[in-house]
Amino acid sequence: MLLVGVVQRPHGLRGEVSVQPTTDFPERFRPGTTLLWRREAEERPLTIETARRHGGRILLRFEGIADPVGARALAGGELCVDRALATPAPVDFYYSHEIEGFSCEEVRAGTLGKAARLEETAAGPLLAIETPAGREALIPFVRPYVVEVDRVSRRIVLDLPEGLMEIG
Repeated sequence: MLLVGVVQRPHGLRGEVSVQPTTDFPERFRPGTTLLWRREAEERPLTIETARRHGGRILLRFEGIADPVGARALAGGELCVDRALATPAPVDFYYSHEIEGFSCEEVRAGTLGKAARLEETAAGPLLAIETPAGREALIPFVRPYVVEVDRVSRRIVLDLPEGLMEIG
C-alpha cells in the first residue's frame, strides 16, 4: 500500500476531516475515489464525498461520515492506495518505494550499492545508497549526477564528482 495522507482531526460539524497529504499528486483526493483507511489493526475502505484545499492540508468528507463523532473516529489514521492502482509517475519522477533495491552504479567506479530510499530535503531530493560495506551514502538525486534510471533492469546510473561518495 502507498501512503497518501494522514487524518489529523475533525473539521467543522458535517463530518469533514483535516488531512495532511503525503503525496505530490493532490488529484488522488478527488470525490468518488476510494482510499484504504488504517490505524494499527483496524482498516476499512472510505470513499471521498467532498474534497477541498485548506492551507497546506486537504479537507475531506467521506461517504457515511456525517458528524464530528464519526470524523473524530478517523483521527490518526493513514489513508492509502494500492500501489498497483497508483497514478503512474510522470517522466523523470520516481517514487521512493519504486526505486528501493535498485542497483546503483557509477559510470567510472562501477557498483556503489543498492538504493535504500529517496529523501526530500529543502535543498532537493537525496538518494540514500546502502553500500556493500553497510554504510549509507546520501547523493543529490538530480541531473547531471543521475545519468539514467532504468525501471526495467532496476538500476540507477550516476556520474559523480570525485570524492562525493567519501563525504556523502
